[in-house]
Amino acid sequence: MTTTKRDKSLVVIQLTGGNDYMNTVVPYNDGLYYDSRPAISIAADEVLPISDQLGFNPNLPEIKGLWDQGKVALINGIGYFNPNRSHFRSMDIWHTAEPDAIGTEGWLGRAIRDLDPKGENVLTGINFGRGLPRALGCRGVPVASVGDLETYGLFNDIQDDMLRQYSLEAFSQMYGGDKGKNAVMDYLGQTGNDALKGADILRTAPAMYSSDVEYAPHDLAQNMKSIAQVLFADLGTRIYYTSHGGYDTHSGELPTHNGNWKNVSNAVGDFMQDLKEHGREDDVTILVFTEFGRRIKDNGSGCDHGSGGGAFLIGGNINGGMYGEYPSLKEPDQLEGDLKANNDFRSTYTSVLDHVLELDAPSIVNGQFEAFDLFRA
Repeated sequence: MTTTKRDKSLVVIQLTGGNDYMNTVVPYNDGLYYDSRPAISIAADEVLPISDQLGFNPNLPEIKGLWDQGKVALINGIGYFNPNRSHFRSMDIWHTAEPDAIGTEGWLGRAIRDLDPKGENVLTGINFGRGLPRALGCRGVPVASVGDLETYGLFNDIQDDMLRQYSLEAFSQMYGGDKGKNAVMDYLGQTGNDALKGADILRTAPAMYSSDVEYAPHDLAQNMKSIAQVLFADLGTRIYYTSHGGYDTHSGELPTHNGNWKNVSNAVGDFMQDLKEHGREDDVTILVFTEFGRRIKDNGSGCDHGSGGGAFLIGGNINGGMYGEYPSLKEPDQLEGDLKANNDFRSTYTSVLDHVLELDAPSIVNGQFEAFDLFRA
């Protein structure tokens, strides 16, 4: 299913494990930062300054370049009241937009349902990676999960075209037969047919793609390349999702965290360059988030689970700058040794839903939240 209308799209990059915001956006002029982190602090002369108080980790040169162009918004102090330091629970809260209850639907799953209430396009939302993030989960909403776009599909290992066609027909009959006789089988049948339809459509994207951008060889950059391929194929996809792991830095933080952000920065830089080459820079917004921050004080080699982190919004339509306050490191202002959040993550979700996906946000984020002015008119 193709579309000629150029709708805006959202790309979500989930940093799994709890990103250390203090070593991502460094308060390099605050002595308390260096006092608290003798083992893992980043020297003031190494940061990439974005103000007289804050600077990017030196491994973010591409993102710094985009910041200088006004294409990056930093949401400092993002989080929620009464933070949870469990990876599973905190990520679930971000995924469902339900801090006070156990949610049953992902916020982006609800968004896909609102974008395509009749389920006419099985590719409205796509995850690039294994499994299905809770954020995209919603009963009755089809979402494709693509491990490798180049080999994605059913029975691709069957070389004989006729034999593969017989196999596909058998799959279709197995999942599509006897409709209406059993609710469970109907559900499985619809899921199977959605997978078959999505695979057939997605298989066309790589062949349609042409670009002068050479993406880095690591997994995140290759996932961003796959996102670009599907985006430029105009298959009607509005929400793209991918994850990048390795942020649970209890030990050996500096090499791990620095390497992670080097990969994020060059992946985002390559993707933004690709968008610019194809004239799509203003059509796409990238949201980078994590489930929580880290403790203010290091533990000698890394730092433990904390709260009050930060998020990034990146794109040609972004009203670049800083939003929210960078949390104070002073002991009376801390939350049990952590950065204290000062803005609800659902305010950022509200801005994204309003301006990128053009949806009614309160029903998706479970309430009314004052939105930041994150987007250009």
